[in-house]
Amino acid sequence: MAIKTTPTKANLIKTKGRLNFSEKGYDLLDKKRTILIQEILQLVKEAEIIEKEIRSLFQEAYEALQETSISMGLNHLEEFAVSVTPEIPFDIRARSVMGVDIPEVIYTEKADVALPYGFYENNPALDITIKKFNDVKYLSYQLAQIETTAYKLSLEIKKTQKSANALDKIRIPQLREEIKYIQDTIEEKEREEFFRLKKIKSKR
Repeated sequence: MAIKTTPTKANLIKTKGRLNFSEKGYDLLDKKRTILIQEILQLVKEAEIIEKEIRSLFQEAYEALQETSISMGLNHLEEFAVSVTPEIPFDIRARSVMGVDIPEVIYTEKADVALPYGFYENNPALDITIKKFNDVKYLSYQLAQIETTAYKLSLEIKKTQKSANALDKIRIPQLREEIKYIQDTIEEKEREEFFRLKKIKSKR
């Protein structure tokens, strides 16, 4: 590689400063990458737990729905399905994790679901069905948030890895080579100057 830097002491100091800055930058990127990987591993564990809960709840919910359909009749159940309260809206806001904008689902989880029927029409199986499917819905919000977060963090890891590799494999070696070139050139010039002065003194 052709080095175009003028081999002066001033440039040596500047190049050493750039090397020190690049090495610190690499260390920070390496730490960031480690933290992001740990964060993703934690998210994967959380997602596995929620997926397991959702599968279990879905099974319970469909079993409750089947029981409700048997006890109420399919036509009667469809009438209640039409009168179910519209979905409660939710918002998405962003929060920063290691410089990455992560979506956060904001919703109100109601402990008591407003049932679309009176006490005289009450059916315990229907109560359970509605409750189970609502639990699945809120868990799905959490899972979507976790999976989106993990995806965005994985993109940031790739970006961080690319920057770290550029410093470690290209920029830092270039600066070290540049420093060696400047140092060797300066030392050579100092030796030449020393011998020149020595020769001048010997002639006097």
